Amino acid sequence: MKSPAAPKHSMHSGPSWPAHHPGLDRIAGAAARDESFYFSHFWLPLLAFAILAVGLMLLHGDVWLADRLYAWQGHRWALKNAFATQTLIHIGGRDLSTAAWLAVVVAWLVARLRSDLAPLRKPLAYLVLSTLLATAVVAWIKSWTNMDCPWDLLRYGGDRPYIGLLGLRPIGLSRGVCFPAGHASGGYAWMALYFFFLAVRPRLRWLGLAIGVGTGLLFGVSQQLRGAHFLSHDLWTVTICWMSALGMYRLFWGRAGARERADVAAFDYAGDIAAGSPATRRQDLA
Repeated sequence: MKSPAAPKHSMHSGPSWPAHHPGLDRIAGAAARDESFYFSHFWLPLLAFAILAVGLMLLHGDVWLADRLYAWQGHRWALKNAFATQTLIHIGGRDLSTAAWLAVVVAWLVARLRSDLAPLRKPLAYLVLSTLLATAVVAWIKSWTNMDCPWDLLRYGGDRPYIGLLGLRPIGLSRGVCFPAGHASGGYAWMALYFFFLAVRPRLRWLGLAIGVGTGLLFGVSQQLRGAHFLSHDLWTVTICWMSALGMYRLFWGRAGARERADVAAFDYAGDIAAGSPATRRQDLA
């Protein structure tokens, strides 16, 4: 018995939608394993922080590094008031970070007024609040931790004894306001760009993370060279900023975040296919 003749005009006669792409499979798998996302973004960074913090404390890493920076500058903080560290990075970097935050606020306001930018409203609001929260939390903790800067200590030409994070300060000793690193938070707070891009353009998330980490390192190392902070001060700051960004991400997107990332990534991939670029067609989205 003959099978019916195939119709002359098939639904598949035009350009066909790609049936499968391995990158989309991995993204869908990440969406189904939401717990793995928080394991890699919360528990692993927390474990790394704990190991480094305890290691610095037990091995006296703060004093070891500060001793060498102080000796390298001729047993004084020669870079304390230098143009590059004080004017360019400390003051200029602070102003640049503030200007970037205001620019994001303006972008959010514009997105609120334009319907074509509606998909960016939530991610931009996240970026505004996350960076603000990170710097505010660091400033709040700094107000009550009562620790001194290296340049305040007798060991480095100051007039105060060195007292660790858990040490008891002598009665009558004025307060210290140097822990954690406040200036570095103006850079590390922008690690929130990782989660911002995760929501709007997943393939750029590592660029966003690099911007935040790189800026924070620049600010933090500069302050250590000036004698304003120990290494552990920056370690605590980067951890606070990362956890603030992750917490805000959880608040904004919750457990649906992984599914939304899969939808956005699939949309990006479909747009690349529609554009007809062979290079983007081969790109791995995971």
